[in-house]
Amino acid sequence: EVQLAESGGGLVQPGGSLRLSCATSGFTFDDYAIGWFRQAPGKEREGVSCISQTNDITYYSDSIKDRFTISIDRTRNTVDLQMNNLKPEDTAVYYCALTVCFRSGLVRLDASDAWGQGTLVTVSS
Repeated sequence: EVQLAESGGGLVQPGGSLRLSCATSGFTFDDYAIGWFRQAPGKEREGVSCISQTNDITYYSDSIKDRFTISIDRTRNTVDLQMNNLKPEDTAVYYCALTVCFRSGLVRLDASDAWGQGTLVTVSS
């Protein structure tokens, strides 16, 4: 069974940093791209970053480019999202998912409405 679990969220002041982690199991880690999505209060969920080991592709949305960095830890089979210079508009629940990762964006592989628990990031003074 494919499982992905997000962690690392919390409350941080503007300009601060957090590191999110997506723990994975139940599939061959190297065979899939993984992406991060977020859903802010009252807004639709958006894809913000993805990484594909197979195609050596990483993608960042304009809203997070140059502030967030996605990376893979093969020893733990996790995909991490280092978030620096956080802004109040980054406040959202963050989710990870298996995706197709393009240089121009990402598409979640699972078309259902079922998502994991996510991890809440709150940026506030």
